[in-house]
Amino acid sequence: MESLLQLPFQEDRQLTEMMRLRVQSLEQRGQKRQEGERLLRPGELVYRLDFPQQNLRFARWAVRLSAPGRLTVVATSQHWTPDLTPLMTRQLLEPAGLFWRSPGDGDGDVPKCYEADTQEFGERIAELAKIRKVMFFLLEFEDGAEPATVDCAIVFRALQ
Repeated sequence: MESLLQLPFQEDRQLTEMMRLRVQSLEQRGQKRQEGERLLRPGELVYRLDFPQQNLRFARWAVRLSAPGRLTVVATSQHWTPDLTPLMTRQLLEPAGLFWRSPGDGDGDVPKCYEADTQEFGERIAELAKIRKVMFFLLEFEDGAEPATVDCAIVFRALQ
């Protein structure tokens, strides 16, 4: 028997702040990032996804953009601790999830996305959930999207 489990992305303000401090520290000292290091961009925030169980199969994305804009969701493929080690580009999972809403779209319209990429992305997250209790994501808000206008969750089939 299987049931649906919708898991919302939760903003991790502490990790976002740590990553912003890393960027600020480099700028103040006039230093460059390490080879392969991935710095947080201005429109990005760190989010987490907690898995209450590990036996999941990807069902669908549950993304709502209440205003025009673009949301890019990038997963980290392994744990990293920004206070000790920087996030490296090799730790980022491909493909990313890209969702957008154009100015002419109706309020009830589902955000557009690259369906094959978001399907593959969801399946990879489900695979990693088998060995993880939590995953971290970089959510980039662009073209008018902001955290207050975006709800982002992922729906899994919970397998018994």
